[in-house]
Amino acid sequence: MPAPIRLRELIRTIRTARTQAEEREMIQKECAAIRSSFREEDNTYRCRNVAKLLYMHMLGYPAHFGQLECLKLIASQKFTDKRIGYLGAMLLLDERQDVHLLMTNCIKNDLNHSTQYVQGLALCTLGCMGSSEMCRDLAGEVEKLLKTSNSYLRKKAALCAVHVIRKVPELMEMFLPATKNLLSEKNHGVLHTSVVLLTEMCERSPDMLAHFRKLVPQLVRILKNLIMSGYSPEHDVSGISDPFLQVRILRLLRILGKNDDDSSEAMNDILAQVATNTETSKNVGNAILYETVLTIMDIKSESGLRVLAINILGRFLLNNDKNIRYVALTSLLKTVQTDHNAVQRHRSTIVDCLKDLDVSIKRRAMELSFALVNGNNIRGMMKELLYFLDSCDPEFKADCASGVFLAAEKYAPSKRWHIDTIMRVLTTAGSYVRDDSVPNLIQLITNSVEMHAYTVQRLYKALLDDISQQPLVQVASWCIGEYGDLLVSGQCEEEEPIQVTEDEVLDVLEGLLVSNLSTPVTRGYSLTAIMKLSTRFSSVNRIKKVVSIYGSSIDVELQQRAVEYNALFKKYDHMRSALLERMPIMEKTASNGPTEIVQTNGETDPSVVETKHPPPVTQSTNQATDLLDLLGGNDMVPVIQTSVPTKPASAGGELLDLLGDLSLSGIPPMTAYNKNGLKIDFTFERANPNPNIAVITINASNSTEADMTDFVFQAAVPKTFQLQLLSPSSNVVPALNQGTVTQVIRVLNPQKQQLRMRIKLTYTHRASSIQDLAEVNNFPPQSWQ
Repeated sequence: MPAPIRLRELIRTIRTARTQAEEREMIQKECAAIRSSFREEDNTYRCRNVAKLLYMHMLGYPAHFGQLECLKLIASQKFTDKRIGYLGAMLLLDERQDVHLLMTNCIKNDLNHSTQYVQGLALCTLGCMGSSEMCRDLAGEVEKLLKTSNSYLRKKAALCAVHVIRKVPELMEMFLPATKNLLSEKNHGVLHTSVVLLTEMCERSPDMLAHFRKLVPQLVRILKNLIMSGYSPEHDVSGISDPFLQVRILRLLRILGKNDDDSSEAMNDILAQVATNTETSKNVGNAILYETVLTIMDIKSESGLRVLAINILGRFLLNNDKNIRYVALTSLLKTVQTDHNAVQRHRSTIVDCLKDLDVSIKRRAMELSFALVNGNNIRGMMKELLYFLDSCDPEFKADCASGVFLAAEKYAPSKRWHIDTIMRVLTTAGSYVRDDSVPNLIQLITNSVEMHAYTVQRLYKALLDDISQQPLVQVASWCIGEYGDLLVSGQCEEEEPIQVTEDEVLDVLEGLLVSNLSTPVTRGYSLTAIMKLSTRFSSVNRIKKVVSIYGSSIDVELQQRAVEYNALFKKYDHMRSALLERMPIMEKTASNGPTEIVQTNGETDPSVVETKHPPPVTQSTNQATDLLDLLGGNDMVPVIQTSVPTKPASAGGELLDLLGDLSLSGIPPMTAYNKNGLKIDFTFERANPNPNIAVITINASNSTEADMTDFVFQAAVPKTFQLQLLSPSSNVVPALNQGTVTQVIRVLNPQKQQLRMRIKLTYTHRASSIQDLAEVNNFPPQSWQ
């Protein structure tokens, strides 16, 4: 056969290919020739062929058929063959057991070779792809080479030892004696790899960490020599002596000094020297300074040193390099809680980063800006953040709006400022705010009695300008329903009152009902507001007409409200003024909001549950997520209370079923579940010694023609309650309602919160195992008050 082409010629040929198909054809042709050569056991050109195969592998083409040829090259006595063979092993071989047996013997022989370069090849390969079995077998040879006087081998042996420790951590102690003299080496390559080895050992073992803390003075001395040494062409990078070694030493010092006073004290001076003497005009110096800052922040350093570190980060913020600015913002965000005052000094620079074109820098700057807000700078910071909210990309608006709400709630200098700020957010980014923002703002307005006239006037003006921001419209509707009389009477003292008539106010609310911008929730707010105005305005006939129209709405929620309001006009008109009176001041809960719901992007955190009636919201399936998912499963069955449902506060407080009997004696029973012939009824009574305990008796009946066997009833309640489930009377529910299964539940409710329960039913019916989940949300108020 003719001699195969050289690697250089192959590269030149492949580069002439104009299309991917042409390149693929060249590769396939050459691979076929290489396979033929391998089959003929051509030892002369094996090295050349494997080299070409590795180049093809780098281009992304399959080269696995050359694995065994790599082993043959490794076994060769020629250094050029071994070099290509070991390189191929590192690139092509995986951790297959059969290959390892062959590799282990070859590497062991080469580790004891008389030539240092062959030993170096074996160390590199073991440190790159050695399996745990190989590392166990060859750790002894690596440890011997770590003690050798040859600097070339010691640095490679140290890196190989790092790989061995990662693969087999229990071999760590084997290398401990060899580490004693590593830091005494003058060769920078050995020093660098030694520091890497010590770092790995300290990170993996607390015992090693304690052992190596005595090396801190030696490490400090090495670092000082690097800083103070003159120009050395061998190690100089942009005017700095061996920055790679400096960074590694600083990283090891950070690990050794963490949570240790003595070690931290020993390195304080050298860290100050590095921070003040390192040149910042080049990226090399910035890398060392950044590592120095991280070390200062992690160890128990002096306060002055920490201020110096934060000032370095402040200078990074002025750098033209975006990466350096991002790193500085991220580091400041981590330290702002522990060194708040020092970071505050760079507030103006941080705020300027909000105008950066890079989105990553903008996000970090926004997060850090919110972390810097306090009672002293709240007005200035909010001004900047509201300007940012107004002009930022949509991806930032939700987080920014949420941050403004939290900061305003915590540091608001006055209630008027608080209301103005939140209204500004709703006006500029209302579509992006969290769902709990509406009830939170309603609670704030309700509790700010002296601001009612001012607030309702501001919100009415906002409605005239824009009705696209649904949260704003919902809050405005609620306020107009509550305080519409103040709006019409012009009692606002904080600003010039506007002249508005009752008909104009009703026109706006009716416009919301028919607007295609309004969501079903918003229409519910508007209809309830109109209903409330029937006790505040004189235009009762017009309101009756509007309410009656929506009694036939295709929106079930809106229809239900309208029907109940119609009944209130006709059957219970004498109670209307009492039921629709103003909401009382709402009590603050532990979470500083009207509810203890924690929501993100409209989803409720299932770890907490609602504790108060929210302002007008629809009783939609979204409320099911408010309850703890203790029994699992998301396919919830809507539970209908057939006796006395409790309506949302938006319908005029706790509005009882206006179509039923209002004169209740005791606690009425309720149907909690009715499906597939199985019916679960709840009856209630109080525990005499403790009024906080409600006793619920379940009665399970079966209307089908077959018994329900293996019946199990389970229940879960939110964390604020305690539940005790007693044993059932039977596990068989008789057919044709010929008997019931009873079971007693005792619920402790010390905080007098509304009771919510998730139930799980398991039974066997007609040889089929059935499991179902349901939620019981509408307990009679007497059962939990």
